[in-house]
Amino acid sequence: MDSITQATLGAAIGGAVLGKRLGRKAVFIGALLGTLPDLDVVLDYGDAVANVTEHRGFSHSLFVLTGLATVLALLCHRFAPARDISLGRWWCFFALILITHPLLDSLTTYGTQLFWPLDMPPAAWPIVFIIDPFYTLPLLLALIIAIATKKVRKACTIGLAISSLYLLLAAGTKWSIEQRLAPALADAGLQAAPILIQPTPFNIALWRATVIDGDRYFESLISVFDGQREPIFEPIKRNVALEESALAEPLGQRLVWFTGPFLRYDTQWVDGQETLIATDIRLGFPGFHPFSFTLATRDGDLWQPVEISEEVDTSRGLRFATLSRLAVRATGNVTALCASDFIEPHWRVEPFLYRC
Repeated sequence: MDSITQATLGAAIGGAVLGKRLGRKAVFIGALLGTLPDLDVVLDYGDAVANVTEHRGFSHSLFVLTGLATVLALLCHRFAPARDISLGRWWCFFALILITHPLLDSLTTYGTQLFWPLDMPPAAWPIVFIIDPFYTLPLLLALIIAIATKKVRKACTIGLAISSLYLLLAAGTKWSIEQRLAPALADAGLQAAPILIQPTPFNIALWRATVIDGDRYFESLISVFDGQREPIFEPIKRNVALEESALAEPLGQRLVWFTGPFLRYDTQWVDGQETLIATDIRLGFPGFHPFSFTLATRDGDLWQPVEISEEVDTSRGLRFATLSRLAVRATGNVTALCASDFIEPHWRVEPFLYRC
């Protein structure tokens, strides 16, 4: 999640746990610690693929953060002026603030390496977008009330309760979308195919489903207000003919570890060389995928892996007009937007049988 959300979550937890004893100090300490794991963004691993796949790594590990919480609790219990706060209370204060950061991150599409250093793919159970004002605003409002009225513990507890209910609502909404998709997937013979269902930007009313099927993948937009309308699947090319070359080297293998099968391949001229590029199709929106990486360059009939991967700008960037159309589509208006409206024509599978 974004840093503002993580800071407000940490502040609210701090106020709920020790607000009665520390007052506003608990809120401010919680806000600082709530953003601490995201300081890993300043680290440069020297390679674009490494920078993306190492983010939310060691600094988001439940093992590391639990250990850090224990050290901080011991130090505060020994040296803090507030001698009446027990070690267990200090530990709950630090542990809850730190650990909820990666747990919330794991509810987004990007994924989080919760069990680093174990070699496990990032955990991702996407039920909220990385920025969701409907989750953040109750926490922010609670903090304003807490600071203004000095009723820190009560206000923060109420804010946490409302934001937690929103997450439960998001999880229930995703489950209902899965149930609506199941018959359509079965009819298309895609019930066993890898699928990713995630909310579109800033809301949980409109959901995006991405289904992998060999050399193509399908995109679908489903609104909670679509009623009984059958989901529409739009096929887009993946260019899996390039996949073998991409996966022959560690950079490509690392990307697959990070994304699973949700990659699209392309060739593009970069600095005068024909370059093999992999795009993470989980993140963003068709036509607006922000993460594309160089993996190899053409040398005659062969692909030679690049020594250092670079990020390539292939996304147009989401604009207000697009977000406005997404908002209209979220209301159940199926003519407002199709998932592939913004992709380049050469990515479309012909004939385009599933147009809106």
